[in-house]
Amino acid sequence: MAEPIVQVRNVTKIYKRDTMDIPVLQNISLDVPEGEFLALMGPSGSGKTTLLNLVAGIDRPNNGSITIAGSDISKLNESDLAKWRARHVGFVFQFYNLIPVLTAYENVELPLLLTHLSKAERKQHVEAALSVVGLADRMKHYPKQLSGGQEQRVAIARAIVTDPTIIVADEPTGDLDRKSAEDVLALMEQLNQEFKKTIVMVTHDPQAAEKAHKTRHLDKGELSQN
Repeated sequence: MAEPIVQVRNVTKIYKRDTMDIPVLQNISLDVPEGEFLALMGPSGSGKTTLLNLVAGIDRPNNGSITIAGSDISKLNESDLAKWRARHVGFVFQFYNLIPVLTAYENVELPLLLTHLSKAERKQHVEAALSVVGLADRMKHYPKQLSGGQEQRVAIARAIVTDPTIIVADEPTGDLDRKSAEDVLALMEQLNQEFKKTIVMVTHDPQAAEKAHKTRHLDKGELSQN
């Protein structure tokens, strides 16, 4: 059997506040097979976003290891970790994080500016990504000219434009009305089923979690076994 694409092993994360240690994750282990769509659920403060940030290489564990597609990212220095993130991780956030003075096209192109692609190659990638999310006709629009659902779809296009190894999504429907949320979830499902993308999604929305193949629950820093 193939190795899981995400392997979290005995990971502990503690934040310091003044002289206090605040344990957030305790001895967490998690395997995510390639092509999985995993939902992480749990009450506020349970450590969901912390675990997602560790998998995405935004944060580091105090103990344990995190291996993504064969690379132990917990051992990389900051510079190598930044390069690894740019190549391997597509991020989708609750509040889109689009740059208001850039068009949809320019927002999606941003991650490609860190690559060696030519302008023509970047154009090809951006147009393909916007086409996948159904916004090929909106590429010259600025974020303020788009609905919330369209902004989130631009953010998803930006997440997939580099063809990342994994997509991490933190409450991707948390700021959307139900119809827009359903559209975004259908798109995530398509990315998983049609494009075989491995997705790890934090959500508090049971309807969002239903789209995932598997749901794991975090509570008080511990992961359920189901």
